Amino acid sequence: MESERVYANGATPRRQVFFFDIDNCLYPKSAKVHDLMADLIDRYFATHLSLPWEDAVRLHKEYYQSYGLAIEGLVRHHQIDPLDYNAKVDDALPLDNVIKPRPELKKLLADIDKSKVKLWLLTNAYVNHAKRVVRLLEVEEFFEGVTYCDYSQVPLTCKPHPDMYHKAMRDAGVERYEDCFFVDDSYQNCKSAKQLGWTVAHLVEDDVKPPKTPACQYQIRHLEELRAVFPQLFKSDTTRTS
Repeated sequence: MESERVYANGATPRRQVFFFDIDNCLYPKSAKVHDLMADLIDRYFATHLSLPWEDAVRLHKEYYQSYGLAIEGLVRHHQIDPLDYNAKVDDALPLDNVIKPRPELKKLLADIDKSKVKLWLLTNAYVNHAKRVVRLLEVEEFFEGVTYCDYSQVPLTCKPHPDMYHKAMRDAGVERYEDCFFVDDSYQNCKSAKQLGWTVAHLVEDDVKPPKTPACQYQIRHLEELRAVFPQLFKSDTTRTS
């Protein structure tokens, strides 16, 4: 963790916080992690709820749309063990085969001015998965912490519920909504953060159809565009895109 700048009177300047989603954000959708996870979730629904495959797929989709996470519906309506779910879904993903370091991501994160802004992870995954992904991407050093969906705590708290964003603010030590920046690939997650007063960039990749109504203040196709969207957060000589 980089040291904060200290004023002559011993005080430190207030740093803003830049929250980054992890899945399908720090790595592209083309990695197909979402597809691998969806298959494992469908299998979990089918096995643990004794459902035909079609019903399992339907219920998975219904819970995801209703709660932001399939596991929220499972805990709420079926009293499943969240940590057992995590072991059979998130922890079972063959991530070592699909997630590799991305030099352009490292460069982007390195160019953010850490004297002005603290980098923080904000994910609906459990902490095991979060740490595993950033380790495989080799970007752990850039983030000062992570706010995750704690599967050991019931009821679960996850995006897009406002409580998750408030939890992230407490974890990261930021009090004002206007000091919070955020990037996520989820429309609802971005919309909810914007409604709270965060400054938000919605990542909509090239092969994804843009929404008819923007979710938030900014919409980007690539993380590299954050340099142009939030130039004040980058070191002064690094905001030009390549």
